Amino acid sequence: MSIAAGLALFFGTIALMEGVAYAAHRWVMHGPGWFLHESHHRHRAGAFELNDLYAVIFALPSIVLLAGGVRWHWWPGFIWIGAGIAGYGAIYFGFHDWIVHQRLPGRYVARSPYMKRIVQAHRLHHAVETKAGTVSFGFLVAPKPEALKAELKRRERAGVRAPR
Repeated sequence: MSIAAGLALFFGTIALMEGVAYAAHRWVMHGPGWFLHESHHRHRAGAFELNDLYAVIFALPSIVLLAGGVRWHWWPGFIWIGAGIAGYGAIYFGFHDWIVHQRLPGRYVARSPYMKRIVQAHRLHHAVETKAGTVSFGFLVAPKPEALKAELKRRERAGVRAPR
């Protein structure tokens, strides 16, 4: 497989993973998987939360594809796809756990309009403590904060933790 084709698979997988992450967040984590994800919408009392198990779950396809391509000599494209899934995971960890939730030392202040938008959209997602009524499920692509605020207001702020 050519490097160009591999890179196309790698970056295409990263882009596709935003859709996978959106769907998993909206319909699994805020659905039947709430028993794990709920810990992420509550105050964390230590370094880890039950929601961190999702990182392990979502890493498994990447590990299998990388091992299949490298060790078991499956189709070489699986290496690039597995690396793309891992790449999205690394980007997600950097944005979500480090920048937004500040789970690592060091402080990042969003300055670009894009970074301000995704940070604010994720914070508005966390304004709701309940399983339902949340807004903004994607992470690298986020609606405008004004639209999210209007949606929360339309829902009469059901589940919103902040006082009116």
